[in-house]
Amino acid sequence: MAFERRRSQRQKVWVAFLCAWAACAGETRFALREPLRVDPDIRPFAPAPEEYVSPFAWDGADQMVFRPIANFFAVDPAGRAANVNAYDEVANSSWFENRIGRAPLSAAEIIAGPCGDAVLDPNQPGASWLIDKGKANGANPGFRVNVPGLGKFMLKADPDGEPERATGATAIAARIYHAAGYFAPCDSVVYFDPSILQLAPGLRVTDNSGVTRAFDGSMLAALLEHASHRGTLVRMGASRWLPGKPLGPSRYEGTRSDDPNDAIAHEDRRELRGARLLAAWLNHFDSREQNSMDVFMSVAPDSKREFGYVRHYILDLGDCFGSVWSSQELSKRLGFAYYLDFPYLVEDFVSAGFIERPWERARRDAGIFNYFSARDFDPEAWRGGYPNPAFVRMTEADGAWMARIIARFGAEQIAAAVSVGQFDAASSEYLTRTLLARRRAILQRYLTRLSPWADLQLNANQLCGVDLARATGVASSARPPSARVRGAAGWQPVSNTAISLDTNHQLCLRLTPHARGSSAKAPEYVVLEVDTGSARSVLRAHLYDLGPSQGYRLVGIERD
Repeated sequence: MAFERRRSQRQKVWVAFLCAWAACAGETRFALREPLRVDPDIRPFAPAPEEYVSPFAWDGADQMVFRPIANFFAVDPAGRAANVNAYDEVANSSWFENRIGRAPLSAAEIIAGPCGDAVLDPNQPGASWLIDKGKANGANPGFRVNVPGLGKFMLKADPDGEPERATGATAIAARIYHAAGYFAPCDSVVYFDPSILQLAPGLRVTDNSGVTRAFDGSMLAALLEHASHRGTLVRMGASRWLPGKPLGPSRYEGTRSDDPNDAIAHEDRRELRGARLLAAWLNHFDSREQNSMDVFMSVAPDSKREFGYVRHYILDLGDCFGSVWSSQELSKRLGFAYYLDFPYLVEDFVSAGFIERPWERARRDAGIFNYFSARDFDPEAWRGGYPNPAFVRMTEADGAWMARIIARFGAEQIAAAVSVGQFDAASSEYLTRTLLARRRAILQRYLTRLSPWADLQLNANQLCGVDLARATGVASSARPPSARVRGAAGWQPVSNTAISLDTNHQLCLRLTPHARGSSAKAPEYVVLEVDTGSARSVLRAHLYDLGPSQGYRLVGIERD
């Protein structure tokens, strides 16, 4: 043991020496290589993992009561997300694919979303939908239909007292989640004549309480009667059956021990931490593990062994945009407080209830969207139904990453997403306007602290990128941009004449032409520190000067 202590002390001395040397010599933070763009977590393996069953009430009780008690004295601050690449981004993986954050999406691409052209069409000649499975769980009752040539679709009705909102919400939110980069189901609104439905004989359904009963014509008629209607047509949400073998929900913490590709704790994945802001934007307060699904994607369907990988979906988005519960007081709190929120309870007890809460000002004046509005929306203070282990570990950098993605949803993209909800004109206009206002609140908060300079590209001796704070109009008191560069001679200011900002908010810096001769033994490490003038902190771009023939190479981006 004494030997181990002496060795540990020597290691600390060497680490301190090397850190001091690196500070004097100019720290080389990034290696000369391309950033990780594709996570190798889709490597096929066998056998398929076992199905995980998430008890209906356990996750809520665990996150609201037992976990806070167990962690009361724990010190576990959220550090940097574990799957961030050298460009301060997230690589494509079985959890996330860069879409609108990497390239603009047209209105048509937003509308197609995860569905492509495989949309359920009740108006096809001879349309006949066979009901082969009932659904008695959740807030939205429904059933599954099997359509030749298209596959299986789960049809869900709107909750009682909320005509059209939930069916439209799940279709809209699925488009937004998909465009942002997540794997979302193909959800669409369908209007159909009930005569095209056929019941499979002997169909039975089991509800959450374990009661099993026949799913017969009378149950179907009652379900359709309570669904939304337009004239004689029934309105329901149609969700295409997910590909692959269902494995149960994804957890927002830990890893799957039976998935060899699952090496990063879920609460430390940036795409799961940053999803908190996306949920806040849409008020997807029911963002819990039961509203997700892992599927095993087979890569050798004809093989005797199950050989494939796990893909992770976010689903059941019908709570977005103003879901209400039977209790008006609880409905007003959704998005502002947890179902059981101990910090607020303590504050109210100490203050004798004199603190005015934002939900006390909530008014149900948003039409079919109930309490959903931009009034009192604070993205930093937003809360889901109960604590989500990944959401509570979201750092400033994780939030800024998601804000850079949300910034790409302009008025055209948001209006396109809203159109798939098939609401009346007034409701569509209200929802579009509210989403734009909530988006602005998110961008004002998260694009004005860490640097909003994004999409960095090297062109000859120029490093260019877009200032998203200026481009989205949230940089209210922007200063002129400035920069300094560190090379072999130490830190030097960059001349104002080498910095340009055009009307499209494209910020460019002209780098010093390569002056090193061909006899140079190693590339020179260069750090460019840029203050866009639109945020509190700077961006540091790390480059290698490879000489006149090869130019500069961007290898890393840091936002402090």
